Amino acid sequence: MSDGDADWDVIVIGGGPAGSTVARYVAEGGHRVLVMDSRDSIGSPLQCGELVPSNDEMRRLCPDVPDIDDLLQTPEDAISMRTREMHIVPPSGRPLKYQFEGLMLNRVAHDEWLVELASSKGANYLTGAHVESISGESVSLRDGRKFTGRVIVGAGGHNDPLRRDHWDESGLKIPIKFVLMDGDFGEAVELHFGSMAPGGYAWVFPKEGGANIGVGIQKKFSKGKSLNIFTDDFVGRYGGQATFSGAGSLPMSGTIDTFVKGNYLLVGDAAGMVLPSNGAGITIAMIGGRIAGQTIVRHLDHETPLTDYEVEWNRQMGKVMGNSKLSFRLGSLILRLPDWMINMAFNRLTKALVWRSVTCRKLLF
Repeated sequence: MSDGDADWDVIVIGGGPAGSTVARYVAEGGHRVLVMDSRDSIGSPLQCGELVPSNDEMRRLCPDVPDIDDLLQTPEDAISMRTREMHIVPPSGRPLKYQFEGLMLNRVAHDEWLVELASSKGANYLTGAHVESISGESVSLRDGRKFTGRVIVGAGGHNDPLRRDHWDESGLKIPIKFVLMDGDFGEAVELHFGSMAPGGYAWVFPKEGGANIGVGIQKKFSKGKSLNIFTDDFVGRYGGQATFSGAGSLPMSGTIDTFVKGNYLLVGDAAGMVLPSNGAGITIAMIGGRIAGQTIVRHLDHETPLTDYEVEWNRQMGKVMGNSKLSFRLGSLILRLPDWMINMAFNRLTKALVWRSVTCRKLLF
């Protein structure tokens, strides 16, 4: 790809689930799209807990999102385990148990497959591309190359360069650390709440032959203790051999106020597309990616406004995100209480309310 190959309709910065989904739908719409990613191999290194709801769960979670099966396609070789139950575990260790259909992914294989899917529609990828700056329709790379696109999409996660340069909105980020551990961890997804993960949660997500085990905290509630200490303490409860250690950050303020500025759009983590009350981000980013991609196609074909992206996002996801933000704010108040009070808050009487919070429903029936 030469320096002069600059006549792209759309440039997408970041080739994760959000960026690849944007590219898939832009390419399907017949437009030239280039995805830039700083990684040499998209999907690596792993940075998350790898759990996504099944498509049936997504239909329940996000009832206003159409055509879930077309959007969320997961090949069998990217599925490590199918789960049937979620346990919400207070400090007492006595779990509240819920039916929950989840897919534990091999996340690297999943992201690689989304790249293949977008590529099969005609999307182009440029890896090892470190974006230096974005101005007008021009994207400058650290190595001196420049590319232009009529529409530029920031899908580069919480440190996305487009958001960094052109948005000044801050938000709460929860740092996470996790390991992949060998062993048998059953088939239930576990979320642990209390002083082991102040303001956040710890998790045990079983996989074939092991589990993804990690911790996310709100630093302002951690009384000066580092995330490393909380992670070591929680992971140390389990006796298996850790085969991989990773880290990341989740934006937990919910979506930012505006996704569109001129010919710039943000999507995925860069736009805060994570449900704060449960940390779900992969599928939510893909919902945003499809809306963005389809909006861009209509804009290029018919000059409809790019701000239609925000309107359609709010129609499909506004209620769910609003409920999730409220649940997270209330949950943060509860989760800074002493463990014995958290134990009292998680009981048979509150079981239904806890589940409504986790699944982003209205808290009052």
